[in-house]
Amino acid sequence: MISYPSRHCTVELQALPSRIGQVRRIVSAQLRYWHLDALIDRATLGVTELLTNVHRHAQPDKMCTVEIELLLDRLKVSVRDHDPRLPVVADAESLATCGRGLAMVAAVSESWGALPDGEQGKVVWFTLPTPAPTRKAPPRPPRRTDTEPSPRPPRRAELETTVRRFAEIEPVTAPEPAAETRRPAHAPARSAVPG
Repeated sequence: MISYPSRHCTVELQALPSRIGQVRRIVSAQLRYWHLDALIDRATLGVTELLTNVHRHAQPDKMCTVEIELLLDRLKVSVRDHDPRLPVVADAESLATCGRGLAMVAAVSESWGALPDGEQGKVVWFTLPTPAPTRKAPPRPPRRTDTEPSPRPPRRAELETTVRRFAEIEPVTAPEPAAETRRPAHAPARSAVPG
């Protein structure tokens, strides 16, 4: 089930590896819709880590709810599951291939936490600051730097006078080529190709 109120999105799913990619795409699309493209990478990384924790550790089932909510100046992402055990940040060894999920969530987020959710469940959440809205300034009219009025278009009489002046100028003729470079009019053209 997916619900999309204006600034709230909820997705219920079973936290299986095949579904985590779908949730990432849903979160990305919702953030684009809210014009929060700058938060997509961090939000999808955080939700992936939280869903992976549900997949690996949650008991008795893998059902969970992902919720993203746009508050005044931050985005809140939370994952609810049916396991009441709160997560613990583990000290992963430098060569370990897992165990850094919550540390990564803490690194990319503004704040994060985990709370019991009723008697049988918990919610793990993180927040990201939203970028300040950028307002485009209205286009400014071009500035005039001179104090004179704008030039008026030429009148018909002025155009006719200009045309007559150009007509009175004697045409310049090209000089005659030298006699040795001229070819007689009756001489056939020669081919540059032998034969």
